[in-house]
Amino acid sequence: MKNQNDGIRYDALKLGNQVCFPLYACSKELVRQYGPYLKELNLTYTQYIVMMVMWEKETVSSRELAECLHLDYGTLTPVLKRLDQAGYIRRERSAEDERLLTLTVTKEGKKLREKAVSIPPCIAECMGLSAEEFRTLYVLTYKALRNMESKDN
Repeated sequence: MKNQNDGIRYDALKLGNQVCFPLYACSKELVRQYGPYLKELNLTYTQYIVMMVMWEKETVSSRELAECLHLDYGTLTPVLKRLDQAGYIRRERSAEDERLLTLTVTKEGKKLREKAVSIPPCIAECMGLSAEEFRTLYVLTYKALRNMESKDN
């Protein structure tokens, strides 16, 4: 016979009660929404986020980039190779530590920034959030990320 408390006990295991699932599904949908815009730039989403860091910092170590993007080297290496081959970044071995790459955005990479500047407003529009809701989502998402990362250390 089923215990009456079982329903309450297992409520936390219902997909509809999980915060992880809508975050996961939203993340997938958000990346999909970027697709048509990034196709015009001939970039994948991962290449795009690398380029956003490059536009901001212009020169960065591969270690710093990996930390900033929460990516491992196995994921990052082929992305950097393709961006280098496309002429958007330059990869050079660090003089101080040959295991590290120093990455620098090129003139062509900087030109790509002008083509990409219209993407964020389009993505914000498709999300259908007010400016206040968007800011709240941003703040809470980063707060959760920082809290989870601090648990790993």
